[in-house]
Amino acid sequence: MKAPALVTSKTFSAFLLKHCPVVSENFSPTPWCWGGRLQTLVCAFIKSKPPAAYRNELIRTVDGGQISLDWVDNQASVPYPESSTRPTVLILPGLTGNSQQSYVLHAICQATRRGYRCVVFNNRGAAGEELLTPVTYCAANTSDLELVVQHVKGLHPHAPLLGAGVSLGGMLLLNYLGRKRAESGMVAGLTISVPWDAQKSSDSMEEPLNWLLFNSYLTRGLRRAVARHRKVLEKVVDIDYVLKARTVREFDERFTSLQFGYNSCTEYYCDASPDKKLPNTAVPILCLNAADDPFSPKCAFPVNIVPGLPNVALLLTAHGGHIAFLQGLFPRGESYMERLFGQFVQAVFEHPRDIRKACGIKEEKTS
Repeated sequence: MKAPALVTSKTFSAFLLKHCPVVSENFSPTPWCWGGRLQTLVCAFIKSKPPAAYRNELIRTVDGGQISLDWVDNQASVPYPESSTRPTVLILPGLTGNSQQSYVLHAICQATRRGYRCVVFNNRGAAGEELLTPVTYCAANTSDLELVVQHVKGLHPHAPLLGAGVSLGGMLLLNYLGRKRAESGMVAGLTISVPWDAQKSSDSMEEPLNWLLFNSYLTRGLRRAVARHRKVLEKVVDIDYVLKARTVREFDERFTSLQFGYNSCTEYYCDASPDKKLPNTAVPILCLNAADDPFSPKCAFPVNIVPGLPNVALLLTAHGGHIAFLQGLFPRGESYMERLFGQFVQAVFEHPRDIRKACGIKEEKTS
């Protein structure tokens, strides 16, 4: 049992230690659930799902498609009774995830009890809505996220917005923040279990046991999504060939890379990997990863890049698996990951000037 490693600048570290004390706590995983694979599996089966009363909104894209947003407006917020200035958390789920995932519901619980508004960005076709055009999503293409941020900021221009991405959602968020730099419309970013290098992540997921436990399951989910939208997608890809994919990499070779105009899956994975994009980001970012995550191998953690970036912090635990970080004997409810989420979101929204100063970010005019 030991405290996680916090890789960041002295000033950002001091801010986090003061306003986000969980970063210095000893992290001890559930004693009967120690390894990363076991943490990941057990979390998927036993984690509770707090209720969330969503208000769904469908927005149209420039190509004629639609994106499903699930809002929790939190009108009963005591700290922020005025909707126009109520801070908003934009949540980006993982590869086959949507607003019904347990980690999303727990994040919403953490944010709303602190008085904040939440909105979940469901990737195209991932939340039960129909695909209107033969376009889905990938970790490298940030155009849909850009549209969503513009939409949210258009509705609430005076409410600060924080982006929180999980796994593939974290890759998408970091790629967006790297491309938009100081024009992201966000005050901060938080990622959990992000795969830093898509190629190395794919290699790890194709190890025999990881393929059996995780890769095959994810690939089945991807194939199901394509089959459900077969009528619109068969206009642009060979669906039968796609449905024979046995790994996520094969799926990306036969579907994703073609959809988004890449010459190869290798080219797509290079573009999707967020590690080299970090120097272009311009808002405070906290990234939580576990060294035993089968989806995100520790050899890809950007430990040599982050120390030179005043606005980025890596929080690395020895154990925790992928989107798990289970603690206690009966880890169904709030655990390390949820507490970190709640504390960091509160730190960002309640101490905006302090965190900008800690990250060396100059004050800007309100947009």
